[in-house]
Amino acid sequence: MIPTHPITADDQPLPTNNQMTHQDTRPDKPEEACGVFGIYAPGEDVAKLTYFGLYALQHRGQESAGIATFDGEQVHLHKDMGLVSQVFNEGILSNLPGQMAVGHTRYSTTGSSRKVNAQPAVVDTSLGTLALAHNGNLVNTIQLRQELLENNCNLVTTTDSEMIAFAIAQEIDAGQNWLEGGIKAFGRLSGAFSLVIGTPAGLMGVRDPNGIRPLVIGILGTDPVRYVLASETCGLDIIGAEYLRDVEPGELVWITEEGLASYHWSQQQQRKLCIFEMIYFARPDSVMHNESLYTYRMRLGRQLATESLVDADIVIGVPDSGIPAAIGFSQASGISYAEGLIKNRYVGRTFIQPTQTMRESGIRMKLNPLKDVLNGKRVIIVDDSIVRGTTSRKLVKTLREAGATEVHMRISSPPVTHPCFYGIDTDSQDQLIAATKSVAEITKQLEVDSLAYLSWEGMLLATGEDPQSFCSACFTGDYPVTVPEQLKASKLMLEKVVI
Repeated sequence: MIPTHPITADDQPLPTNNQMTHQDTRPDKPEEACGVFGIYAPGEDVAKLTYFGLYALQHRGQESAGIATFDGEQVHLHKDMGLVSQVFNEGILSNLPGQMAVGHTRYSTTGSSRKVNAQPAVVDTSLGTLALAHNGNLVNTIQLRQELLENNCNLVTTTDSEMIAFAIAQEIDAGQNWLEGGIKAFGRLSGAFSLVIGTPAGLMGVRDPNGIRPLVIGILGTDPVRYVLASETCGLDIIGAEYLRDVEPGELVWITEEGLASYHWSQQQQRKLCIFEMIYFARPDSVMHNESLYTYRMRLGRQLATESLVDADIVIGVPDSGIPAAIGFSQASGISYAEGLIKNRYVGRTFIQPTQTMRESGIRMKLNPLKDVLNGKRVIIVDDSIVRGTTSRKLVKTLREAGATEVHMRISSPPVTHPCFYGIDTDSQDQLIAATKSVAEITKQLEVDSLAYLSWEGMLLATGEDPQSFCSACFTGDYPVTVPEQLKASKLMLEKVVI
């Protein structure tokens, strides 16, 4: 979620002379905003089930986590900075009783990594307390914030998520019930939002009219049936819940002791799921369109091989996200697949800076080459995307130092030329390497023997779905939800790319 006003020096520590800049330390990938989870299961340990749901969604955000449980009218909340396993323990979870829970794991944008911005956002209303978890990003935050401040709302965070909670509370306090108030508030929002909202009366799951961010419904096989909401199906699998269906774009599902009810709160539904959820963000074992994303990513690799085959000895993938496409490339090309890079999977996000000696020698905290696999080989390396190109160039250098005689890079998505405004933390356009350089220029900068991206048409063809049902604005600049000029100017600096 983007900050809605400038962050002050009090909000974050000043860097020391030994620290690398934010651009140097952040991953050279688009970064997801968060994962959401909700459960209505009287008689079950909802706090512990939510913990494991968030644990499965940890890849969507690693900076803060929180759980709110509802025990009748009483709400219990715990949230803090850190990984899910760091924020919670058995003692904390035992102090979160209730029949219903809302959970959140968050990635924050620059400057807003603070405990106060951790979710769920909890707000009091005339009907009781609500707890809200949000995945996505609003584009009308300035207007909405002004409206809320004019109505004396006491905003205490810098997130648009809190604004959504206050917008609902405002409608409730004006005399609406939970459903009427929610629907009226959602009509005031513009942008991407998948929401899980706990109230004393029931649990809501909501998606924006375009369904840009995912949200699924699961059934917990108890008697009577209990319901679960999660950003991805992997959040259901871990607790033994069965996938039922997606929350549809523009739909509100209302879960109470009477079961699940559905309301289509928007009449302007036009499905535009973020294509990057399928390419990179969601876990490969999560299911979309009745198949695992692992299968889709393998098809991307096969399509990539069809479009840009080159003679080589082995195909390797960049762990972990590039591996399915690399396997698909190998299958379609007949070139043997091998593991050429080993990932330290126990490395989470670290804020401890490496020493100067480590930086000068080429830090390898996350990936280390297998020299006996690479030595003397012509290598095709497959990755899912290139954002700034900093990591890609280091990887190419690593492969050559390990003895690769040729390095050919293949990317299983088109060039990223435009920033996202819907819940992905991307750089301003002038920091995106493909927005400022041609493929030939990027090839030279990365020092590879050849470079090829998957075509936009090939990426969408591999989905097997209607190409118009996806948001691919980061590749084309065609934004499905109008972005205000004031917000657009902060990131969009170059001409639109025509595909």
